[in-house]
Amino acid sequence: MRIAYIINSVEGGGAAFPVPAVAAALRSHGVDVEIFALTRRDGRAIPAMADAGLSVHVRDGGETDHWAAYRWLRPMLGQYKPDAVWTSLTRATLLGQVAAAAQRIPVISWQHAAYLRAANRRLLRLRRNQSALWLADSCSVADFSRKALGIPTDRLVVWPIFAADPDAPVAAPWTGQEPLRIGTLGRLHPVKGYDVLLAAIKILRQRNPAPRAFELTIGGTGAEHGTLQAQILEAGLDDVTLAGFVGDPTAFLANQHLYVQPSRSEGFCIAAHQAMQAGLPVIGSAVGEMSRSIVDGVTGRLAIPGNPVSLASAIFESLEHAADLHRMGFSARRRLFEHYSRDRFNQIAGEILRRLDDLSRQVR
Repeated sequence: MRIAYIINSVEGGGAAFPVPAVAAALRSHGVDVEIFALTRRDGRAIPAMADAGLSVHVRDGGETDHWAAYRWLRPMLGQYKPDAVWTSLTRATLLGQVAAAAQRIPVISWQHAAYLRAANRRLLRLRRNQSALWLADSCSVADFSRKALGIPTDRLVVWPIFAADPDAPVAAPWTGQEPLRIGTLGRLHPVKGYDVLLAAIKILRQRNPAPRAFELTIGGTGAEHGTLQAQILEAGLDDVTLAGFVGDPTAFLANQHLYVQPSRSEGFCIAAHQAMQAGLPVIGSAVGEMSRSIVDGVTGRLAIPGNPVSLASAIFESLEHAADLHRMGFSARRRLFEHYSRDRFNQIAGEILRRLDDLSRQVR
């Protein structure tokens, strides 16, 4: 089987980040996979795809020139001659559906978010029958897809977009002789809630003096960098650092003692689960799969999304009981491996491919 994997961009992070792992699982079942990106953005996902031996085709175009993107995509598919088209995110899904229909190729589509803008939600709901099979990257996204997009259960498969790596580095316990290091990873975008996190740190500094010294490092790039930097300076948060792009997230996480994910909305949230893999307790907003993966008071703490007071309280509690962080992180890591093993990841890939093979035969 040949699969054309269509993605919006090859930006570092986001939906492009897990493509090598997904492609590897598909290829382990004898499938040929090639990547087709509708635009480049920062291109930081390309090296990992190339290292994985993937052929990556990147269109030289923007994010809103949809007709031009379609005119590029259709002949690319005609040249590759895939047995199926695999799409990720709204733009790639809509254009992939149209291009695949012209060549009578079945479509399988990822849904990664438990939130969509109203226009995208309407479009995907209208076009839901153009994809023969839908994948949700988590149970929370599956719930959203059924309710908001009207996708029936028999055409929806949950494939958690994460396979735990037993060889990933693990964080060392906090010794009590150093500032407690708090880390977070993500795009500097309003949906990630870093403005909420900075407001929470300001509350922590001004109203509830922290029980011990700590440092916060925010890893990631994005359009909100200037706004967040100004917020840091205005609040005098001298122990907060915007670290920029993090090329090795596993090493970054292994150097922390606590992880915070203050998102306003999420699907699976790979970064939070990578933190658990590193043996870190996670403070996360009660959104997406974090509301299921984080056991409050056992593997981390949950906070009200968009609420800096709730987040400040969760951070304060973690700092006050810092001696418990390593135990909580160990519990988070153990729970992660129970639910997201690599064997299970590959097994679900095989189940999806069997269904896709049946669909391809029906089309032919």
